[in-house]
Amino acid sequence: MRQLEAEIKAWGAERNHQEISTVFIGGGTPSSLETEQIRRLMETVKSAFSVLPEAEITMEANPGTVDPDKLKGCLEAGISRISFGLQSMQEEELKDLGRIHSREDFLAGFETAREAGFENISVDLMSGIPKQTLSSYEDTLRKTAELEPEHISAYSLIIEEGTPFARDKELIQRLPSEDEDVRMYEMTEEILEEYGYHKYEISNYSRPGYECRHNLGYWSQIPYLGVGLNASSYLDGKRFQQTASMKEYMALKDYILSYRETRPLSQEEKMEEFMFLGLRKTAGVKGEDFVRQFGRTMDSVYGEVIDTSVKGGWIERDRDSIALTKKGILFSNHVLSEFLLSE
Repeated sequence: MRQLEAEIKAWGAERNHQEISTVFIGGGTPSSLETEQIRRLMETVKSAFSVLPEAEITMEANPGTVDPDKLKGCLEAGISRISFGLQSMQEEELKDLGRIHSREDFLAGFETAREAGFENISVDLMSGIPKQTLSSYEDTLRKTAELEPEHISAYSLIIEEGTPFARDKELIQRLPSEDEDVRMYEMTEEILEEYGYHKYEISNYSRPGYECRHNLGYWSQIPYLGVGLNASSYLDGKRFQQTASMKEYMALKDYILSYRETRPLSQEEKMEEFMFLGLRKTAGVKGEDFVRQFGRTMDSVYGEVIDTSVKGGWIERDRDSIALTKKGILFSNHVLSEFLLSE
């Protein structure tokens, strides 16, 4: 904790107590911190930076790690938004995911957050997980939406090389089929729309006015600073990362070193990121924003790719904007890869 506080203070001095409009406390399980530690963390942020009065301040929470006193302490410390990592309403699915919480833990935590005064709650769900069926996923979606959280994130499980999941062949055989996975994605939008949620990004849904401002900043290339072990940042046209080694992190004296040693992104790299980050948003990207940022028209750089994608039904044009179609979203990895200029 002391090392993290020291890094925050160092960056505050480096950035001249810069104004910030969002704070996101995530990675691991920050809700397992003691209430006093959360207060200290927020006091450090507020002393090092100029946090705007209307700032969106989010803390990730694992159901089962919160109680009334802790949640009230979080609100008093300035945290205005809480994000619960539920994943599923089905007990067997939670066990297969290795989650330490139950459905009842989540329901109790959600109710406690409301009673404590939280008016902005997000819930993370997951599709394409072992033993999940279309019926069980629909049940998870509906039971979550009936709680009326302000925001819902719904991601499809990705099996990463070298993980326990990737090595468990029996578990992999119990994953939904590719067709079922696609149908789950389609169901997410259909069902959540019934309950008044709108999709504003490939995997994110909210009630009007409750879009996650912090995440929208990522997709809109707004600069951000990450602090702590393995944290990523984007400042002054540079992308850089803090060390992933706890031993190295605890021994750090110069917290700004990785920033100073990283080269700025090239113009081509910035264009690539503008397109494949911006196209994650359902609103897509605007040609006028591309011209403003790069001094060239979007068509002069990507005209052929855009035309091919429009003809293929992956992208749709609306005057000066382009956005992924529903078909394009389903195959977004392939579509977005076409906007890489270096390949």
